Amino acid sequence: MLRKMKVKRVDLETEGVKVVVLNKKDAADMDLDALDRIILERENGTSATAIVNLTERFIKKGEIGLFKETYSTLGAKDKEKIELVPSKKPESIRYIKDKLNGQTLTAKQINAIITDLMEEELTDVELTAWVTATYIRGMHRQEVVALTEAIVGSGPTLSIAASRIYDKHCIGGVAGNKTTMLIVPIIAAAGLKIPKTSSRAITSPAGTADCMEVIAPVAMKKDEIERVVNRVNGCIVWGGAVNLASADDKLIKVRNPLRLDPQGMLLASILAKKKAVGATDIIIDIPIGKGAKVNTKKEAESLAREFNLIGSNMKLNVHSLITDGDHPIGMAIGPSVEAREILRILAGEQVSPELKEKACQLAGVLLEISGKAKDGKGTKLAHSLINGGKANKKFREIIEAQGGNPKIKDTDVTMGKYTHTVKSEEKGKIEHINNRKFLQ
Repeated sequence: MLRKMKVKRVDLETEGVKVVVLNKKDAADMDLDALDRIILERENGTSATAIVNLTERFIKKGEIGLFKETYSTLGAKDKEKIELVPSKKPESIRYIKDKLNGQTLTAKQINAIITDLMEEELTDVELTAWVTATYIRGMHRQEVVALTEAIVGSGPTLSIAASRIYDKHCIGGVAGNKTTMLIVPIIAAAGLKIPKTSSRAITSPAGTADCMEVIAPVAMKKDEIERVVNRVNGCIVWGGAVNLASADDKLIKVRNPLRLDPQGMLLASILAKKKAVGATDIIIDIPIGKGAKVNTKKEAESLAREFNLIGSNMKLNVHSLITDGDHPIGMAIGPSVEAREILRILAGEQVSPELKEKACQLAGVLLEISGKAKDGKGTKLAHSLINGGKANKKFREIIEAQGGNPKIKDTDVTMGKYTHTVKSEEKGKIEHINNRKFLQ
């Protein structure tokens, strides 16, 4: 049934999904319910598909309210009459229901879900159902591989002039875990390419991108990242600015409010971002301990096997390292204090030995994989690159290439204006600090 209605702009936005609002009486006449799809057509041929919301108040009978995204997509004008044509829901919704019922999806079906996600065809309710389905039902290995490939295909990929490209990732859950800011200059100082894209804070006080931004700009375009890495071997940038594996960012927005981290999506999320930067050799840090994302060694070993096997299926050389995540690492938590701590370590100051050792162990694995160090000698080489000043020199080259001040000192880092000192009321020894208290 075709129906012409008068446009009314609604000054609300959804950050993507196109939404319209109909008066309930018009919706009943057209046999439309909330969250149904409808095609909007202008006389000039412009069209768009939108999600239906219903009201009895500010949209009169004969009007259609267009949210900002819908109004902009159509190029519509207030009081203009447009045609409404009921539309079927995307086929991908049926695949989401299939997953909720425990079925294994094909690569084609998973691609359809990610395509509709990128084209803003799925509502938050439908995407939450998809995340929930993978959380409850789990994902078979072939589904994870398909999801990873689909996420990689959802955005641009980097082109770095090297036959082998190195990368690292931590699954998270440990406060103060700023090893990336040590590993990147170590690996780059060894003459290897390491284009590191990092996230901002999600549940923690500081993401790696937030810490690096204290020292240098991190919001860079694809061609700028390629130029920096080809020039100085490495970078530490915010992945969200360049939209690599952009479908993953959309899924993360759905996962975070419920703190849902389905293993299949975790694997796909990490490996997609690694493949998007062109990585061939990857070290995965899996911290375990009370309050961390992974609590037991058995659970960590299972996750490590999945990373390695799925990486192999995708022709990625993945090595997983299980590390101590029982407590926060280093002596600082928060962007400015963590940035200052990194500058001090690279300058040769004897601070945060546990953090330095962990970073050198992870970097050491990459150095051994690359052939720069013999088996068992990678950690020692990593330490020497810090102690000898080469990593510090390289870090400052990266800072300059990203647009920061290469002469920055730890004392130049601006600290917060307000402080509060917490004093213990009695003497004693701290036995444990729960990471989750810093990650909420």
